[in-house]
Amino acid sequence: MKYFTHNEFDSPDEAGSGKKMKTDFLEMLDFAREEAEIPFKITSGFRTEEHNKKVGGVENSSHLKGCAADISCTSSSQRSIIIRSLINVGFTRLGIANSFIHVDNDADKPDAIWLY
Repeated sequence: MKYFTHNEFDSPDEAGSGKKMKTDFLEMLDFAREEAEIPFKITSGFRTEEHNKKVGGVENSSHLKGCAADISCTSSSQRSIIIRSLINVGFTRLGIANSFIHVDNDADKPDAIWLY
């Protein structure tokens, strides 16, 4: 990866767990970061079952599979750049909140864009 390290994706309760992230997901995210030309701050990557419960994640969260991340985002201009880059590299599952963008490439789930 050019723009990220595995530890940026660690679950807070399991050091080194960022290495459980799926390679294809990380490659796509790295391409999106390059296209965006702005930093992506990862606020949630891989999650253990315990951490997922603690943060109120859904039972079948893509974070548990290592194919999802939340990217910090607090301005509409940043949001536009990040979303455009994610779509341009092929992501088809995005969740948009006031303070972050969720992205995943979970093959077990349908394409979707949702709001929190």
